[in-house]
Parts: sequence; structure tokens; C-alpha cells
Amino acid sequence: MAREHNARQGDQPAYVLHTYPYRETSLIVEVFSRDFGRLPLMARGARRPKSAVRGLLLSFQPLSLSWFGKAELRTLHSAEWQGGQPLLQGTALICGFYLNELLLKLLHRDDPHEQLFLYYQETLQELVRRTDYAAVLRRFEMNLLKELGYALTLAHDADSGAAIEPDGHYRYVFERGPVRQKTGQNGVELRGKTLLDMAADDYGDPATQQQSKALMRALINHYLGDDTLHTSQILKDLQEL
Repeated sequence: MAREHNARQGDQPAYVLHTYPYRETSLIVEVFSRDFGRLPLMARGARRPKSAVRGLLLSFQPLSLSWFGKAELRTLHSAEWQGGQPLLQGTALICGFYLNELLLKLLHRDDPHEQLFLYYQETLQELVRRTDYAAVLRRFEMNLLKELGYALTLAHDADSGAAIEPDGHYRYVFERGPVRQKTGQNGVELRGKTLLDMAADDYGDPATQQQSKALMRALINHYLGDDTLHTSQILKDLQEL
């Protein structure tokens, strides 16, 4: 349930997901905040060269924001950089934009997800520290779906309840989970080992990397419905992700 908003909110941890021009000198800033979820803020005069917030409203940087207003579009009052997050570069930067687009497309506005906020924060830090980007993305995708109520079933057959067998062959059926593979069955084909590796957060096996990517892409596309991700084509070009 969306939280009721007072006229003013202050010192709220948040990240910028996206910005776009508004009128002649302002910006609309889509942010992901810890206690209020995703919401749009109008940054008055932020496009002016001497704006106090112009250089602060950057993606992937931890901010403390204050805003006011009760309408859907609230007004940004102040922004302070909290530091501690190195700039993303190269492939890590592309991955960061992918995370942001997932949040923009799958989160409803004014729907708080404090645990997901923490996952996002941790994932940005991992993108700086690590180079196994595919594993980092799979963890975030799974945590995102879990927070949205779509947690994956990985350890048990959705039909029989039996434990997944490493040597077994399965299909992951949307809204159900993995079932023993049968002729003409819908779903994403997977080895039992892939399912168990994902449950154990182990992406060292190249086959697990490829099959887990196919599964998560299919699930995300399913929940997006008719919507599409602009960053997905870039990630397709980077085959390892």
C-alpha cells in the first residue's frame, strides 16, 4: 500500500533513475527513495548553468533529498551528495542503466520497497568491485522479482513437489515454476543443475550462466507485458550478460 505523503519530506536517501526536461529551465527527476519507493520530482531551474542541484542529479550516486507537495508531481527542495560510490564505467555503467530501467518499468510509483532499495545500493557497489557482471545482474533480477511477489521456485518440481534432480531436464513454466520436461510443453528449458546452481547463487558453470540468463530474460519480459527494455538490446550485444 502506498504511503500517505505529508506536505514536506526531508533527508530521504534516494537515487536518480532518470531525468528529462520540463518546461524551459526545469527537470523531471524520477527517483528511487528508501521509504517512498519510485516517485517523480520537479527540479525547478535545474537546467540553469548556476543551479545548485544541476551537478548533483546524477544516476548511481547516493543522495539525500528533500521535497514538498501533495500532488503526484512533488517539488524538489534540496539535494545533498552522500559520497562513497565511485563512478560506474564501461560495462558496469551499462549494467547500471539496465538496473534503472528495470526499476522504472516494473515498480509502481509511491510503492515503498525498502529491502529492494538496499539490494539496489549493494548491487551498485558490487558493479564497482566485481567483474562477474552476469552473476551480479542475476542476483538483482531475482531479488527484484521476489520483492514484487514473483519469487522463483528453484529447488522443487512445481507439479510433484519432488526435489530438483541435477541430472534432470525441466521446463520453467511462468506463474508455476519448474516441471519435468515433456513433449510440446511451454516454458524455458533448463537442466536441474542450473536450477540448483541458481538456488545456491553459484554461476561458475558456463551452462548455468547461459540458461539462467535465458530464464531471467523470459521472466522479465513476461512481467513487462507489452513494454520493452531499451537496454536489453545492448545487453544482447554483450553476450556474456
